[in-house]
Amino acid sequence: MNRHLFTSDISKYRVKSQERWLEFFSFFSLFIAAIILYSFHLGDLPLRDWDEGTFAQVAKEIYQSSFSDLHWLFPTIWNEPYFNKPPLIHSLTALVYSFGGINEFTTRIVGASLTALSVPLLYSLTRELFLPRYYGIFSALVYLTTMPVVRHGRLAMLDGGVLCFQILLMLCILKARRDLRWCLPAGLSFALICLSKGWLMGILFIAITFLFLFWDTPRLVSSVYLWIGLLLGAFPVVAWQWAQYQYYGENFINTSIKNQSVNRVFTAVEGHQGPIWYYLLELLKYPHPWLFISITGLAIAWGKRNWSWAKFIIVWSSAYLLAISIMGTKLPWYIMPIYPVLSIAAGVALGKIKSLPSFKSYPPLWKEFFLLLSIAITGGFFYFLLTQPYNQNLLTVLGLLLITFSVTTILLFKKDQQFIPVLFWGMYVSLMVFFSSDYWLWELNEAYPVKPVAAIVKKEVKFKENVYISFDYERPSMNFYSEHQVIPANLEEMQNLIKSSFYLLVNPETLSQLNLIEKNNHYCYLEENSSKLSHCFENIFIPESQFILLKPMQ
Repeated sequence: MNRHLFTSDISKYRVKSQERWLEFFSFFSLFIAAIILYSFHLGDLPLRDWDEGTFAQVAKEIYQSSFSDLHWLFPTIWNEPYFNKPPLIHSLTALVYSFGGINEFTTRIVGASLTALSVPLLYSLTRELFLPRYYGIFSALVYLTTMPVVRHGRLAMLDGGVLCFQILLMLCILKARRDLRWCLPAGLSFALICLSKGWLMGILFIAITFLFLFWDTPRLVSSVYLWIGLLLGAFPVVAWQWAQYQYYGENFINTSIKNQSVNRVFTAVEGHQGPIWYYLLELLKYPHPWLFISITGLAIAWGKRNWSWAKFIIVWSSAYLLAISIMGTKLPWYIMPIYPVLSIAAGVALGKIKSLPSFKSYPPLWKEFFLLLSIAITGGFFYFLLTQPYNQNLLTVLGLLLITFSVTTILLFKKDQQFIPVLFWGMYVSLMVFFSSDYWLWELNEAYPVKPVAAIVKKEVKFKENVYISFDYERPSMNFYSEHQVIPANLEEMQNLIKSSFYLLVNPETLSQLNLIEKNNHYCYLEENSSKLSHCFENIFIPESQFILLKPMQ
């Protein structure tokens, strides 16, 4: 009898050991797949306006300052206080600068790495909701291959890191239902959210977690461990806010708390407004085919809303979408925190199909949806083949998507579950090819190329001298690369600036309208009602941008 018990204990130990290794292998494999996708050709393209240029400048000023200057605690941008967001991720990027220098890759890698880490974290979160491992695998792979998550995660922005911390918060809350010790890392996750994106985002997600707990596990709401964890997490947030107030006074209250946080809820800050259905349209832009599949998962969750996993999906998705929809300020990346829960919903739909016997029917309209996608991709492929045959990357991406959706459609009609790995693999490879091209950062094509102009400005303009440009708006990426503030100016302002020997960037049209006379390969200002020439400028033509730098002559 004792021998039998001993053998049984060894068997249980082996099962638990194998389970741990499977969990480790799944977590590690998902992270490797994610970091490859997120870092692939990460530094090939210049930083974009507005977010990346601003982010990089703040991180650079932290890096260039000494530790005693406390720029990591009181960040600046062009030597002015930076009140927009807390400096946690900026400071991490400054730390990376100290090892890898200042470039596009080091600027983006912190956000990209945190977003990549959020993929296996989502797997772990889903494992807390479902016993079968494939629910977690499916949800994580949907999240990994969701276009807006990958694109924004690769940018030098705060959203990728915040996604990681939000998923970590939800994971800790779910684990705390079984082990109250997880309340402490839940409080830490709350602090990380607040110190990255601001206290308003942290409070919103705490409110969502409490709504879920009130519905699912009300005993945890009254747990002293949860409140201790949250209070410990709130301590560094309050301490940082208090330090800012002591350093900046009322300016911090009015700018950071009021203008950058509270006003965004009730008004459209900087004109960023939209209808209440703004984010529904944002959802329709990118994440096909997963959005359609997640709708099926949401319907399943509603039908099973007495289950814990269904409550979790319903509360997170509906509460967050409602909160951002009624906000006054509308920005596309505010929708980002809903993608993890939509990925879980899609994982539910795919998991249900995997558990179905082969004779059961699949969800309605899936075959028709993928057939329409195949037809649409076919049309796009032949259109670009005829109009832009030289765009090999774009044609390759469309070709891969066409093969993926066509094979998926065929397998769906045959009721073959192999459509699931085909869809995942096709989406992953398509994204790899897409992010190896220049198309993934399409905003760079909206204005003149920054780097050629910035290189000339950095070389020719004296340190700390401002430059004025005949352009409609300021470009933070231009400021970052040139290491000067390049300020937009209209024609009337240019006509006044030319009289005072400022550095000017003008296009040929503006140059022809200024009162300049060419003399000895230089331009000189012709004073009004006089034939006297003054304020001469050396002109440096920048071919790739069609701008001319007017450099004052000594």
